[in-house]
Amino acid sequence: MSGPIVLTFNPGSSTIKLALFAIGTHGPRPLAKGVVDLRHLPLTLRVEEETSAFDVVLKATVSDDLHALIDEILAWIENHFSVNELCAVGHRVVHGGDRFDGPALVSDDVLAAIEALVPLAPLHQPQSIRLIRAVSHLRPGLRQVASFDTAFHRSQSDLVRRFALPRELFDQGIKHYGFHGLSYKFIASRIQELAPDTAAGRVIVAHLGSGASLCGLAAGVSRDTSMSFSTLDGIPMATRCGALDPGVIIHLLKQRGLGVEDIEDMLYHRSGLLGISGISADSRDLISSKDPRAREALELFAFRIARETAAITVALGGLDGIVFTAGIGEHQPEIRAAICKHLGWLGVVIDAAANARNATRIEAAGSKVVVMIVPTDEEQVIAREALSII
Repeated sequence: MSGPIVLTFNPGSSTIKLALFAIGTHGPRPLAKGVVDLRHLPLTLRVEEETSAFDVVLKATVSDDLHALIDEILAWIENHFSVNELCAVGHRVVHGGDRFDGPALVSDDVLAAIEALVPLAPLHQPQSIRLIRAVSHLRPGLRQVASFDTAFHRSQSDLVRRFALPRELFDQGIKHYGFHGLSYKFIASRIQELAPDTAAGRVIVAHLGSGASLCGLAAGVSRDTSMSFSTLDGIPMATRCGALDPGVIIHLLKQRGLGVEDIEDMLYHRSGLLGISGISADSRDLISSKDPRAREALELFAFRIARETAAITVALGGLDGIVFTAGIGEHQPEIRAAICKHLGWLGVVIDAAANARNATRIEAAGSKVVVMIVPTDEEQVIAREALSII
């Protein structure tokens, strides 16, 4: 294979997703996607190409700097794809604060600014920093571009971004930021292609995966989102609590004697669908379970999503479309149906058969609101943004 190639990294708390794109006259063309789960040894790179999928067992182990792992992955990519020109690496970085409103070429100054934001995203930001530093060490001349999840939401007004806290805290960075921005950016462009009339109006996108949030778009521009200062806020998730009365935190600290670390672990890792059900964080397990706790977890999940949808509708001044995306949003008809049932008063009516087969358009005839299922592709956005910079 010849020609320029872009590699993207999309790190999670315990996984690293990567993708490879060939650069052509029409932009990035996907070649392969892969994922490494850092929790299981031997480390295995699961690769999906256009017509095949296979596992590559890696010799490297997990180290603090990830040098051995990234070195082995880069060597395998260069060998397997006969890469002559790896021209850039794009990274998903969760938090860009108020410094970054778009992608940025990584320099010492940019990396220092990303590191300064670690306190605002302590679970996710360090993973991106490790990857950037590893690539810099192994391929010092290779250009790297950071794509920020928060950047898409910089279009929101201060009215939306403020908490009702002392004003000086807002100036110190205590405000709504919003996340999943790369996913929302992709969906905004995709619905422009699929349903331009709907895209020009007021649309709420439901990014429902292990992490989950909603975003209100007006003509494709972010106006409100359910996640705010942290990735804990908004709707319940696989293991995260969603919106919570801060009085609960004060009570757990003062009356129950829990430490900050214990509370943090509870809110991030032991709440959400897992905490409510006591069974599983995976909605597929809960759907197949006959345990009433599983049913209650799913009912609360759907109810809270519908309630947040109604709240964001206020920010938009109405609702013309709903788009479901990410793992749950794209593949679980039962959950989509439960959410839309709560929204019948808004004129949302779905076609049961279309919903069951995961069709692109699932609203019923006569529905006042368009309802769509649109697969997301964060890696495509990262690749495009890397190209826009280099």
